[in-house]
Amino acid sequence: MLNFTLKRLLYMIPVVLGVSVAVFLMIHLIPGDPAQLVAGMEASKEDVESVRETLGLNQPLHVQYFRFISRAAGGDFGTSFRTGRGVMEEIGVRYLNTLQLGLAAILVAVILGVGTGIVSAVKKYSLFDNLALLVSLIGVSMPTFFLGLTLMLLFSVYLDLFPLAGKGSWLHLILPAVTLGTPSAAVVSRMTRSSLVEVLDQDYIRTARAKGLKETVVINSHALRNALIPVVTVTGLQLGYLLGGAVVVETVFAWPGIGRLVIQSILARDFPVIQAAVLILAVTFVLLNLLTDLLYGLLDPRIDLQ
Repeated sequence: MLNFTLKRLLYMIPVVLGVSVAVFLMIHLIPGDPAQLVAGMEASKEDVESVRETLGLNQPLHVQYFRFISRAAGGDFGTSFRTGRGVMEEIGVRYLNTLQLGLAAILVAVILGVGTGIVSAVKKYSLFDNLALLVSLIGVSMPTFFLGLTLMLLFSVYLDLFPLAGKGSWLHLILPAVTLGTPSAAVVSRMTRSSLVEVLDQDYIRTARAKGLKETVVINSHALRNALIPVVTVTGLQLGYLLGGAVVVETVFAWPGIGRLVIQSILARDFPVIQAAVLILAVTFVLLNLLTDLLYGLLDPRIDLQ
């Protein structure tokens, strides 16, 4: 397992480099001049050129990229164009906020998804199974901004049960987590159902039932562990998607996360913050995939991770 982990960490290097090149090129294609925004719309051409030279934007693109990537390798992502603060100082707390939101959302997804998936598999083709399928389709299809606004209107405006937006107590986390986790819950639910239905048709499950074991023992001790392997894969991928795709939810609920910071930085043409934020999210996604693969060995010792 150690060799497998080291190999995957080495594979992460070209992935991160590829992401860094793609992001660097894309942000330089965004219309707008960062130097003009920093200097001010009323600044003279000389002032704008002075700012551009100070920020290093007058250098060729390949020079700017290698300067960025060499500093980033040492943990220095530069200074924000917009605030003048260190990039890691800007990102640090917001990344933790997004991580908190993502973990809460995946918890919602796992509890709802695995629970309904198990019941649907056990009661295959029942009314509950059909309703769960319908709700799953709605959950996957409904845009998160619409779901978020609906939950805000119902639980914050009409019922006054949860705060409307922002970050404070744990109550502020519930509506954004439910909004972000609902589409993933639908995906996890259908995967759990299909995987468990397939496992319940295996010969060793029939043997366990023939021995007179209780149905709960057959499902929990024999079927569920094998059925969870593909579910773990989907859950790990969903957590990565949630962290990277929380932009809409963070904007709707005014959640001070890294996704909302990226939107603000794009509007301000704050290149260092955009590059650092996307790189950190890319590294997080790759590490989550690695953690998911390592969990395979814990769930099923027969899987040889080499």
